[in-house]
Order: sequence, then structure tokens, then C-alpha cells
Amino acid sequence: MGMGANMKTTVDIADGLLQEARQLARSEGTTLRALVEEGLRSVLARRSREAGYTLPDASVGGQGMQPSVRGASWEDIRALAYEDRL
Repeated sequence: MGMGANMKTTVDIADGLLQEARQLARSEGTTLRALVEEGLRSVLARRSREAGYTLPDASVGGQGMQPSVRGASWEDIRALAYEDRL
């Protein structure tokens, strides 16, 4: 369903919260529906941002690869890393 489509639904809202929302809507000259949609969009956007995970930078400095392995194939590097374990 696209953003332009509308669907009716029923939502149970605590009486106090509903009263506050209606008062806010009146004072801002908007509708309860607009406030509910704004709130849902805000929560969805925030949670979408929170859902992403960025791996922390665990680098320890240095100048990259040792000169002896620059340009080496992955197989050669792996063999050097595991040479004591074979």
C-alpha cells in the first residue's frame, strides 16, 4: 500500500493521553490523526536509525601491511598466518 493510501483502524489509547493529544491538536490547529501519523513517522524513523550497527574502529595504528607481504596473494598471506598451525 503506497503512502497516499489510507486505512481505517482502531487503536486503544489511554484516556489521559488521548485528552492531551486532542488539546494539543486543537491548540496547534491540526487533527488528532495528523498528530498520530507524525508520532508514528517519528518513531519509525528513529528506530530505523537505531537499527543500524557500525563496527567500532579497532585499528591499532601502524603503516598497513608489512613490506614483505605487500602484493602477496591471499593464499600466501593465509599460509603465513597459519604456518604454525598446519
